Amino acid sequence: MHKAKVLMIATAATLAVGCATDDPNRRTKTGAAIGAIAGAVIGNQSSSKNGKYVGAAVGALTGAAVGNYMDKQHARLNRELAAESRNNEISVTRIDEETLKINVASEASFDHNSADIKAGFRNSLQKVGDVVSEYNATAVHVIGHTDSTGSNSYNQQLSEKRASAVSRHLSRNGVDRTRLRMSGRGENQPVSDNGSSAGRSQNRRVEIYLKTIVEGRENEAYRPPSPER
Repeated sequence: MHKAKVLMIATAATLAVGCATDDPNRRTKTGAAIGAIAGAVIGNQSSSKNGKYVGAAVGALTGAAVGNYMDKQHARLNRELAAESRNNEISVTRIDEETLKINVASEASFDHNSADIKAGFRNSLQKVGDVVSEYNATAVHVIGHTDSTGSNSYNQQLSEKRASAVSRHLSRNGVDRTRLRMSGRGENQPVSDNGSSAGRSQNRRVEIYLKTIVEGRENEAYRPPSPER
């Protein structure tokens, strides 16, 4: 914190000197620069419970703005992913006022027993990254799931690797890594019966939860989604 203050003061002083003395707006410009730096420093002192920073660059919304913000983000994702939705590769659903869920079918995104994203699916993830990077008051949770074929330990590792692969791809496409959380839940949260081929297919999936960062409740956005979701 001390180093941050020193940096803020030094940078502000440099900016103040850099403004021409005969500039009639010098005081306004200097004050704005100092305020912006101070906001960035103060904002980056607040962290979530797991130690990741929730900085000023991420921002937070007031409760009254959340609904409209998520409506717009939802509509934009639906437009960008219309083709994937028609092909049953991706679905986007509204879980609650502050949460969107993007469900990614395994067949579209990964080969069997592989954590390498299919080349044809990278463009779809880029679309997701492009949208999410613009809505910067959103925490992003990537969760991998498998069917029950194979050992529990193998499935757990595979689900984690797939979640990690998707997270890396989103990061490369503009999503700030500090907004990303990833985890694998193996075979423990099936959405269908593992006794049938169709059921196992549904259970092999990656879920992306988009949770709004709400002012005063920032840490809640970084908590993992509940298993029942």
